[in-house]
Amino acid sequence: MVTSPGLDRTTELREVTGAVGHLAGICFKTGPPTLTGVELEWTVHDAADPARPVDRARLRAALGPHSPGTLDDTSPARPLRNGSTVTVEPGGQVEVSTAPRSSVAALISATEADIDELSALLGRAGLVLGRTGIDPWRAPRPVVDTPRYRAMRCVFDRHGPAGRTMMYSTAGLQVCLDVGEPAGFADRWAAVHAVGPPLVAAFATADRHAGRRTGWASARMAAWLHIDPARTRPVWSPYRPDQDPVAAWTEYVLAAPLLCVRHDGPDWTPPPGVTFADWIDGALPRPPTTDDLEYHVSTLFPPVRPRGYLEVRYLDAQPGQRWTVPLAVLAALLHRERTVRAALAVAAPVADRWHTAARYGLADPPLATAAGALLDLAREALPGLDLPTGTHEEIDSGIRQRIAAAERGHR
Repeated sequence: MVTSPGLDRTTELREVTGAVGHLAGICFKTGPPTLTGVELEWTVHDAADPARPVDRARLRAALGPHSPGTLDDTSPARPLRNGSTVTVEPGGQVEVSTAPRSSVAALISATEADIDELSALLGRAGLVLGRTGIDPWRAPRPVVDTPRYRAMRCVFDRHGPAGRTMMYSTAGLQVCLDVGEPAGFADRWAAVHAVGPPLVAAFATADRHAGRRTGWASARMAAWLHIDPARTRPVWSPYRPDQDPVAAWTEYVLAAPLLCVRHDGPDWTPPPGVTFADWIDGALPRPPTTDDLEYHVSTLFPPVRPRGYLEVRYLDAQPGQRWTVPLAVLAALLHRERTVRAALAVAAPVADRWHTAARYGLADPPLATAAGALLDLAREALPGLDLPTGTHEEIDSGIRQRIAAAERGHR
């Protein structure tokens, strides 16, 4: 891997080569794939009336010392007991981000304990966590307002209403996986993208929004797909399967329009159409720094985002404890190189069907076939995760349920 010697977070970028080196150094950290993390996001509802709006003050009171600074700038923002940090998204969605763990079993155990703690905090305030990838009852409505979120809303509004839906109504499950060893990284990178459409279909939970059926299996994924392709399309493409991952990501980052330009004022909205490459070339009054580059990366939302690890962003939030099933499926599929290659071979014919997966889910026969085969592969590889017997059995049962759903879709 290319590194970025001598570049700290305040280095000014006046040449593209400096940005290229910095991106390679921070976004692709290869090595043995030993760590797994997860980020779980939920809509939050009044326990007695799930269609009732939940405001910022009520969330702040419920979360107390765990409130993030976006809710309370005096909060200590304490992690939950097992280390998960709590954040609140612009529509009032609550998210926990775990510390990475060296085993999936340890990750599940720690995360379940933190979810229980979070649920208890919310429960005492008469609130409950949602169970789907998009708010089934309420229309999009802002709850948290910051310069970043105002700029996002302004830029997304240029493309239509999907941005507000994403910001204020959606909830996802993110799985964070190590990049892996250099020799197998290209296959791992391709596979984690290629399995996306069939896994979107297999785990879609977002068919109702704002009190009605949407016509989409995953209206959450539909919202992402309709925001701005320059910042939400997949980085890897089956039409350019051999493109170097670092080169593909660098091209993507530099060509993406700016979403926010930070400064001391309240309005961070950038001029329309200015890309990060344009900024390096002098499009704005001051040159960007490496810190600006890292912040720009945080405003890009492809289905898989490299952040030193691989952040898998394409899954809907799951009801209750069922989040463990897609987590284990992804971990199992990427656990061994031979399984990675097998998964890539299965998924390659449907690797471009993101829109179809969001629209039809397992009702699309090619996706149902691929999903069933991938889930079978995951079941075969599941023992390699060394899960406790009870956890293994629960996840195996969840996978078998999804296989049965895929078989119904195939028919």
